[in-house]
Amino acid sequence: MLNGWTSNLLSGIRVLNEILTAGVAITAFSLFLYALTFNLRNRVARSFAVIMLCVVIVFTAEAMQNKTVPDWGLELLLQIQWFGIVFLPAAYLHLSDALLVTAGLPSRGRRRMAIRAIYLLSGAFLLLLGFGFLLGDFVAQGQPAPHLKRTVYTEVFTFFYIAVMVWAGINFIRAYRQLLTRSGRRRMVYLMAGATAPALGSYPYLMYGSSLAAQHPFFFWTSALLINLLVGGLIVVMAYAVAFFGVSWPDRLVKMRLFKWILRGPVTASVALGLMTIVRRGGELYDGSAYSAFVPFMMVVSVLLIEHTITILAPIWERNLFFGGDREELIFLKNIAERLLTSSDLKQFLEAVLAAVRDHLQASSAFIAAVDTKDLALVAMAGSRNMLQQEEFPEVLRAPEIAEGQIRQEFVWGEFWILPLRMRKKEMDRDEVPPLLGILGVANQPGSDAIKDEQREALWLLADRAALALEDRQLQQKVFESLESLEPQAKILRNWRTAERYDSKTSMLTTPHVERAGWVKDALSHYWGGPKLSDSPLMDLEIVQQKTAEHEGNAVNALRDILRAGVENIRPEGKRRFTTEWILYNILEMKFIEGYKVREVAARLAMSEADLYRKQRIAVEAVAKTIFEIESDTEKEQ
Repeated sequence: MLNGWTSNLLSGIRVLNEILTAGVAITAFSLFLYALTFNLRNRVARSFAVIMLCVVIVFTAEAMQNKTVPDWGLELLLQIQWFGIVFLPAAYLHLSDALLVTAGLPSRGRRRMAIRAIYLLSGAFLLLLGFGFLLGDFVAQGQPAPHLKRTVYTEVFTFFYIAVMVWAGINFIRAYRQLLTRSGRRRMVYLMAGATAPALGSYPYLMYGSSLAAQHPFFFWTSALLINLLVGGLIVVMAYAVAFFGVSWPDRLVKMRLFKWILRGPVTASVALGLMTIVRRGGELYDGSAYSAFVPFMMVVSVLLIEHTITILAPIWERNLFFGGDREELIFLKNIAERLLTSSDLKQFLEAVLAAVRDHLQASSAFIAAVDTKDLALVAMAGSRNMLQQEEFPEVLRAPEIAEGQIRQEFVWGEFWILPLRMRKKEMDRDEVPPLLGILGVANQPGSDAIKDEQREALWLLADRAALALEDRQLQQKVFESLESLEPQAKILRNWRTAERYDSKTSMLTTPHVERAGWVKDALSHYWGGPKLSDSPLMDLEIVQQKTAEHEGNAVNALRDILRAGVENIRPEGKRRFTTEWILYNILEMKFIEGYKVREVAARLAMSEADLYRKQRIAVEAVAKTIFEIESDTEKEQ
């Protein structure tokens, strides 16, 4: 009776171990994709991705082993597992070296050569595996599970594995001691703790074929279950620590992004897989059938419920777990982002206002024009366009009804009734005339000298709503301009803060690329003359000094020539077009060289003003990169 109970318990432990093994494989693969997606440019993240790939190979091959796989398939899967195990030591040493470099201890060549040597040794062990020397024959009925026999080379590899892991551990400790900030040391502790996971995860496979595992299967499978459970948690801890390397995002965004990634990926997939396994095994116990109709049903329901729960609870856990003491500020900013009306939203609203105006007056045409600097620009129009002559807009601004600032006083302009749209008074003096925001024009009825009284009140009510929309448009343009000027400085601070996390000492002393891009943008904004061009820090560049001689000592013309060359460098080949591949060049050419206004450039390129600012930043950074690459080459030649 005891043997039967022990056998059932051991079988249950093995089932749980299978579920956990698959869960670890899913988690490792998800974190591998995370590293490739968000911070692959960072060497720490790249070496972490190699470790995760090794873990994916090991645990995926293990999860695929079951009773339905033939002996030759089990042997192949066991050999595939060792692909990951063989390269784990080299990947660990690679990670430890990346941490030392990040902490301010770059390699002088010896460490780099040692890492290459370890990778070559791992490749040699892989060749031994391929030729059948690293592992022996397949033992189908082996205890505690089917395995490949150990050989003398297996023992050599075990010694190699332990020695390299100890070496990597020493490097981890050196990197920890090099750090000075509390946040850097704390995350290094997380990284060192998480780094034990893959090493622990390989323990069961190194134990296969040993007498201890064969004599104590209950102890072996229990320890394997606990180790898999620990590995699943520790690789997440390791990923958390690595997620901060190579990114300039604030801590809260890094945490939120990783948390959401884990919930929607590993957690959802692992829970669905676990429930499917339990339902399938339950079906086998109930009627002996290897397939249960509830398996796909359980998979679909579990995935939908988990994703639905994550979506519903996301705002709650974001506020309580990641916003911290800045909760009110962040919620306010988030609400602004969600409720901000884009240019398209405002245009749709104004078109709805015009539709209501036309319906109310039975007019054939109506339009709204906004004041842009000293001119009027058409924002929205409904009905016949043949009646409107936009080139005559300046005459409207000279009308006495606008110049004298009369409130709620419409006047006739050609075939239109014109209603001035003014800003709300708010805190203005009683006698002060509110600034003009734009005009609402509606086609008058033939033979009609005035708007009927019953229509006039409703028309001005619609005009007030249009004025409110134009005022909001004006304020939002100021917001976008402020954000555009703030973004480069904010990015510089984020980059410096990122460097501070792990004490990369040189980063604080060098000029970031973002700041250089700001210099280029300022110079381009005064391309045809102004203090931002003549007093630009770019004047100190060596290439400007060389070009000055070609322009008869005129440094401003030299810098203007260099800026023009940088703009032309991003120009696609062929005749100029207004297509996607020409967007960056067209933005720079139209806004800075030709002097068009932001609104005009956005309209010509069929994009929102917010999108225009984003694309402009990318284009300016490309020009800055070109200029400073030429500057670097010039300095090397001297």
